[in-house]
Amino acid sequence: MRSAGRRAGLLTGVLLAAALQWGCSGGSPYVHSDSSARSAAPSGGGDVSPPRTGRGNPPFYDVLGKRYYVLKSSDGYHARGVASWYGRDFHGLATSSGETYNMHAMTAAHTTLPIPTWVEVTNLTNGKHVTVKVNDRGPFVRGRILDLSYGAAERLGMTVTGTAPVAIEVVALSKNNRDSGGRFTVQAGAFEIEENAKRLAERLRTKYDDVYLTTLRTNQSTIYRVRVGLLGREPLAEQLAERLSEEDHLDTFVTRKDP
Repeated sequence: MRSAGRRAGLLTGVLLAAALQWGCSGGSPYVHSDSSARSAAPSGGGDVSPPRTGRGNPPFYDVLGKRYYVLKSSDGYHARGVASWYGRDFHGLATSSGETYNMHAMTAAHTTLPIPTWVEVTNLTNGKHVTVKVNDRGPFVRGRILDLSYGAAERLGMTVTGTAPVAIEVVALSKNNRDSGGRFTVQAGAFEIEENAKRLAERLRTKYDDVYLTTLRTNQSTIYRVRVGLLGREPLAEQLAERLSEEDHLDTFVTRKDP
């Protein structure tokens, strides 16, 4: 583990670099550091589907000698790579969005996705999955693509190993990225056993149109996802998701239909 002195030195160096880079912008950067050289870029306000802000989503920022370019849109983003997690050392501190970090909340840090973005994360070693809100920047470690909260890592079964191979897929868009011409659907469930997915789909077909299954293959298993609806506007999909949640007691979220 990195000593307190070395950790403080790294934090000071990154903070000075960020201050020099963004000193003329009028915003104050939030900077974190830990034994993985994890830091947070200049921050911005964030809430459920807010407009992008200059502080949270600058065109680019520099950390530890590397430049990161924030994506203009999260539309269609998906990736595979190694995820890590961060916990107690940062609990109660400010994230890059300006929100207070809660190690038990379902959140994550990403270097380039717009803040906020909601993503579904699947642990490719065991098939477990969770939906998290990206509200922070990081991880700034070679070979890693996502830094999860402790709570999210616990649900994915990776707190002991510390890292895990994951698949990331965007499941919701911020308002500025919404495209009324796109096609949206609602995920109503995900199962490792195909029969369980088919059983839920059959039940939902008695009440809803356009109920179908999609699959996500991991290293060790296949995830069968039950989706409902083919809608041209995201607000309509959100209404459907709310109905499925309230009437059918399902954990739902809105996503774009797979191409």
